[in-house]
Amino acid sequence: QVQLVESGGGVVRPGGSLRLSCRVSGYHMDMYTTGWFRQAPGKDREGVACISFADGATYYGDSARNRFTISRDKPNNMVYLQMNDLKPDDTAVYFCSADPVYYCGLWQSGFGSWGQGIQVTVSP
Repeated sequence: QVQLVESGGGVVRPGGSLRLSCRVSGYHMDMYTTGWFRQAPGKDREGVACISFADGATYYGDSARNRFTISRDKPNNMVYLQMNDLKPDDTAVYFCSADPVYYCGLWQSGFGSWGQGIQVTVSP
C-alpha cells in the first residue's frame, strides 16, 4: 500500500504561486502513477493533473492547463504541483493520489491511495 503526504499549501493572493509537494512511500514505491486532485466546498472532486510512472507523460484538467505543472523527483519519491497565476476559484483542499500502475489512463476518476489533503486558499 502506498502512503502519501502532502505539504506546501497555504494562503496566497490572486496572481500568486504555490508549489505543493507529495511524498510517496510504501510498497511498490518505485512504481506509481500519481495525480493531484482538489475539492472545493460544495463541489465535486476535480482532477487537476497526473504524471505517468512509465514515461513521465503529464495530463491536466481544464482548470489547470497552462497554469499548473506536475513534476516528479523519482529518486526522492516526490511529486510536485507548481501552481501559477492562482485565482480565487483555485481555493480548495488539494489531494495527492497514486496507484502502482504505469500510466495515468482514466486518471480523473482517482486512484486507490490518497493523502489527507492540504488547504490552498487564494484570497486578496
